[in-house]
Amino acid sequence: MITSRSYWLPGIGAALLGLAVSTSALAQYVWLDNNGSKQYSDRPPPVTVPQNRILKAPRGTALAPNPTPSAAQAEATQPATAANKAASPPQSIAEKNAEYEKLRLAQAEKDKKEAEKTRLAAERSKSCDQARSYQRTLQSGERIARTDKNGERYFVSDDQRARETEEARQLVSQCK
Repeated sequence: MITSRSYWLPGIGAALLGLAVSTSALAQYVWLDNNGSKQYSDRPPPVTVPQNRILKAPRGTALAPNPTPSAAQAEATQPATAANKAASPPQSIAEKNAEYEKLRLAQAEKDKKEAEKTRLAAERSKSCDQARSYQRTLQSGERIARTDKNGERYFVSDDQRARETEEARQLVSQCK
């Protein structure tokens, strides 16, 4: 026969054990990092974190006082933008929108310039390919026929071929 007292005894023991284990889980450190965000850990913060940035330490632990970093160390560990953000008040939604719009327009301008640069490079490449092809045709010696303004067909003379070969050579030399 099980009495009510012996029935509850294992439950109470388990609860006390859980309570003992959970108190050790409360032994956490909380501090602010260089960006101003909270960091949680069961280990002490790095020695580079000043004492005034440690928000919570477990009871009974004596933290060795962190040496205050020199100005040079502080500048090296903390970006200039974080210092500027801490000194200025938070931005309003309108200011954030204006800044976003400014960045979006700058990116659009950059993309437009990049697309124009790519287009010009493609045109130059095509022009160079055509000049090389024409130069090969002129150097091959085959007869080149053209049409005059009256629609009559004529062949390029040797003098005209020499001039056009030189022009093609100059165009190809600019492509390199």
